[in-house]
Amino acid sequence: MKKIASSEAKNKFGELLDNAQREPVTIEKNGRPVAVMYSFQEHKRLEKMKLEALQRDLQLGIDQLDAGEGISSDIVFAALFEEPEKEK
Repeated sequence: MKKIASSEAKNKFGELLDNAQREPVTIEKNGRPVAVMYSFQEHKRLEKMKLEALQRDLQLGIDQLDAGEGISSDIVFAALFEEPEKEK
């Protein structure tokens, strides 16, 4: 993945847009990654993947409930509100 400083991203925004069409670009500020820019096509692909995963998970849950294999809502909601692992 290509990396670019935020000041360079600002000064070369058109070039950043062109690069993001080919591959994701990490934007760094003070040497730390703060954002990723990627194409709209990639955004649509990722959103579709997330929706399909959610639909699979929901169907699995429905199938488990139909089979009498339900779990406590406390467990479900605890998992939903877990903090994602932070990148180092």
